[in-house]
Amino acid sequence: MTMQKPLILASLLLALPLAAGTLQASPYHGDGHLLGTPEDLEWGPVGSMGEGAEIAIIEGDLAEEVPFTFRLRLADGYEIKPHVHPAYERVTVLSGTLHFAHGETFDPEATKTLPVGGFAIMAPGDAMFGYAEGETIIQLHGTGPWGIEYVDPADDPRQ
Repeated sequence: MTMQKPLILASLLLALPLAAGTLQASPYHGDGHLLGTPEDLEWGPVGSMGEGAEIAIIEGDLAEEVPFTFRLRLADGYEIKPHVHPAYERVTVLSGTLHFAHGETFDPEATKTLPVGGFAIMAPGDAMFGYAEGETIIQLHGTGPWGIEYVDPADDPRQ
């Protein structure tokens, strides 16, 4: 995939539209501790991922150059179509099973099974894909701005 950086950044900054006025959290700046339980999370739709995926932002503004932490809840069988991100992606599987791989073509047979506790780290611009087995919750963290660009624009639910 060869693209110009300004085009990539512009499309990525528009990539994670959330439900109007919800799910924005502030970056943690070390004032006391940030503590919570799963029941404290506010889940909402992920416009860039479509039906079957929900997001709960723990910290950060995904459009800013600040640290972020969020969780994705994926329905059983949810397919993560080939895509890239503008920054390093660090994922930990908290529940369920994530089948994940590097590449620009969705191929379930090429994935590695990541059970609870499994993790993955992907470099900016490296295409990836996968699917969930059972309801799966993954936690992602990194530094924004964050976004997603699908290898095949037809896979983008925002279209």
